[in-house]
Amino acid sequence: MPLLDLRAQLAELGPALEAAVLEVVRSGSYILGPAVAAFEAAAARHLGARHAIGVSSGTDALLVALMALGIGPGDRVITTAYSFFATAGAIARLGAAPVFVDIDPRSYNLDPRGVDAWLDAHPAEAATVRALLPVHLYGQCADLAALGAIARARGIAVVEDAAQAFGATAPLGDRARAAGTVGAVGCFSFFPSKVLGGIGDGGLVVTDDDALAARVRTLRVHGAQPKHHHALIGGNFRLDAIQAAALAVKLPHAARWAAARRAVAARYDAALAPLGVTVPQPSWGAAHHVYAQYVVRLPAGVDRDRLAAHLAARGIETAVFYPVPLHLQACFAHLGYRAGALPEAERAASATLALPLYPELPPALQDRVIAALAEGIDAVG
Repeated sequence: MPLLDLRAQLAELGPALEAAVLEVVRSGSYILGPAVAAFEAAAARHLGARHAIGVSSGTDALLVALMALGIGPGDRVITTAYSFFATAGAIARLGAAPVFVDIDPRSYNLDPRGVDAWLDAHPAEAATVRALLPVHLYGQCADLAALGAIARARGIAVVEDAAQAFGATAPLGDRARAAGTVGAVGCFSFFPSKVLGGIGDGGLVVTDDDALAARVRTLRVHGAQPKHHHALIGGNFRLDAIQAAALAVKLPHAARWAAARRAVAARYDAALAPLGVTVPQPSWGAAHHVYAQYVVRLPAGVDRDRLAAHLAARGIETAVFYPVPLHLQACFAHLGYRAGALPEAERAASATLALPLYPELPPALQDRVIAALAEGIDAVG
């Protein structure tokens, strides 16, 4: 049983995807063009954003968003230590310094209290902070109300890493806002394993700021506006038409797939919590969560590697997100972090395990996971 079965969607959408790809092939317009423009417009409407700009990957979405904000050498960006590498890698590639802050152990998201504490404790360095970069990890929004208040008080931008959170929402005031649409700019990934995944790589930048959107559009084509005239140094961050066409086919199903993910998660929750497993904790309620991954924290004394091997022997794939927190990665050793500096991120890295979850996962296979996990906890605990 795979962690994620991408072939399951093809049973329903295969013919439509093939027709959309063939239409692009026949059009002769493969990079940007009408298919990309149509998907961008549909995505903007779906998310409630003024601008949606298709780019080549989620990593490049982060990179071009930070470039558009003018972040570079001498600047700092506060972010989480518990995320995929691209979050911090995009900061470092621009010559800026990532500042790693610990996570809330319930949500695994950036802890606003930690951000506040770091800013108060480092006044000289705080003056060089240009942005907060929270990650909406595993499909639920970070505390955007608290983080936004910190950012406004300091005059810095919020860049949302919403790579795992397409369709997630954050309750703000009297309404829910889509992940990626609250800060100055939001960044999405359409890697095939995402909640809304392409048939290759792709990403999206969203913003309500007209000037920022124009800058992103210019930067994604090597900074040229018009062609061959470069006021900026950008990059090749273009979304190709085949990915846009495939995503346009999938987009109308995104809300239904998110609901199916919630249903699987609820069934897991009810069965696994009595085993002593810490199931995902929705900060804002399950209706706001899209469960991009179903990550559990194992009971004390249960060896994660032995449990994963137990499940693998029964044909059940699991995964560890993320075994080495970003502040302990070798490439960031020069920043001076040591083991123990961010204990919650380190604990999450050592004691969590992702179980199979995708919209089409049938109850019989869910039951296999539940039974094998219960058996495994008894066997290796």
